[in-house]
Amino acid sequence: MAMAALTVLPFLGFVIFLLVQLENGERATLRRETAQDAQVIGRSVERRLQEMATTLRLLSTSPELKSGDLVAFQDRTASSLRASSLYLLLVDRQGEQLMNTRVAPGKPLQRMSNIPALQSALSSGQIEVSDIFFGATSQRWVFNVTMPLTREQSPNAAAMILAQDAGDLSSMTATDALPPGWSSAIIDADGDVVVSSGPGNQPSGTPFPKEMVDVMTGGNDSAVVPRSDPQTLVGYYRIPGWSWRTVTWGPISSAQETLMSTWRRLFFGSSILLVVSLLVAWAVAQQLRRSVRQISAMAEQIGEGEIVSPVMTKITEANQVAFALSNASFDRHQAEDRVHLVLNELVHRTTNILTLVQSMMRQISRKSSNMEEFQAAISGRLSGLARSIEALAREQWVGIPLSQLLNLQLSTVAGSCDRVTLVGRDFTLNTQAVQNLGLVFYELGTNSVKYGALSVPTGRILVKWHIAEGDLGPMLEICWAESGGPPVEEPHRHGFGTTIIERHAASAFGGKVALDYRRDGITWILKAPFRAFEIESGQPGH
Repeated sequence: MAMAALTVLPFLGFVIFLLVQLENGERATLRRETAQDAQVIGRSVERRLQEMATTLRLLSTSPELKSGDLVAFQDRTASSLRASSLYLLLVDRQGEQLMNTRVAPGKPLQRMSNIPALQSALSSGQIEVSDIFFGATSQRWVFNVTMPLTREQSPNAAAMILAQDAGDLSSMTATDALPPGWSSAIIDADGDVVVSSGPGNQPSGTPFPKEMVDVMTGGNDSAVVPRSDPQTLVGYYRIPGWSWRTVTWGPISSAQETLMSTWRRLFFGSSILLVVSLLVAWAVAQQLRRSVRQISAMAEQIGEGEIVSPVMTKITEANQVAFALSNASFDRHQAEDRVHLVLNELVHRTTNILTLVQSMMRQISRKSSNMEEFQAAISGRLSGLARSIEALAREQWVGIPLSQLLNLQLSTVAGSCDRVTLVGRDFTLNTQAVQNLGLVFYELGTNSVKYGALSVPTGRILVKWHIAEGDLGPMLEICWAESGGPPVEEPHRHGFGTTIIERHAASAFGGKVALDYRRDGITWILKAPFRAFEIESGQPGH
């Protein structure tokens, strides 16, 4: 029951969360689409106004207009506009009509109805669209697109006007693409309706509702009308370059009816699916319970150190766990065997290291005259040996390259290898070679720092090695050559360091050592079988 509750409550909470997110997303989408619908209508109106402005510009270039032959100009213009619903007027600065294609030539003309629109266009010098007004000649609601004229364009007229009935724009406000119950409209600069469509249809010339006009702040956006019942969303678009706006509006509930239906289906469907899922989960849990008990018994056997065989259940994943536990019991036995092997190997290596340290201490004690001298001699050499062992441990006792061993020991005694040149094809030394050769390089480096090339700034050391075929197989030759140091004299007494670089090096590798005290620097050469240095195939790690 606890599992069922923990399953049901988060699921229902998640469904509620999704519904809220879906509603917010739908609301944001509806606002965006409402603004886009208003923009689409506005773009159509903008194209219509631009076409009227283009028509005015073309007519303003007529030679009849320039010559003042208004009768010929009216005949030509009426013929051009016959296929459209447009009418052309020519007026002077006082608004007196000089020509009107609605009226036959020669008949008396009265003053135009919309004087403020004329004055605004003459003042700005730009083509402008007027607010909607009731035409005296047409006896219908119309609007004008007015273009000011210059003296060069017409000696008599001050402006050319294209007039059109507002009802001719009704097709642009069709609501077919809008949600059910939504409306659209075109409104002028004063907030009066030019034309509208839909359930909220309002007659031309009536003021657009103030509560909607107040929320239209900006160029292209949408807003919720405050305190509206039902809640109303308004999308609006200000036509660039013109004073008109287009508007779409309607109740949010009608636009989200599909969403509400989706919510109901989602809720009932989720409830049914949840019940079925709980029943299936209960059945699977019973089977899983039996499988877990079998696997638990296997784990107890492994804890007692036994190798167990996998149990077979009706659950694939449980079988995989059983196989993993069976393999783990086998791997555990193998790991225990490896641990014993590693412990034995560790004891063997520790014994070898202690034997080497014991031999070193014994020989140093013979050469030392007091405890201070013994401590100083043993401390540095143990430090160099520790560096070699530490490097081997990092490589899991597989071995380290010859160049790395040289850099390690020389940096221990000299602090830097800037004046040491290494020449030779690098290879990996075995563990015994690392320990013994590390002692030799430590002694050579210490001697160079105290008395040889590294004791002066101009000194240099060249270490080179190569492998050559010999009578008994491949032979490795390592040469340590110093130059640029103080003059060299062969010592009268040989200490422990000389013993290491000569006798110990020769015996440890079964080879020969040549030590030459040349005037410009000592030269030490070790020549021994390569098998004493290389890693054997049976060594751990290989």
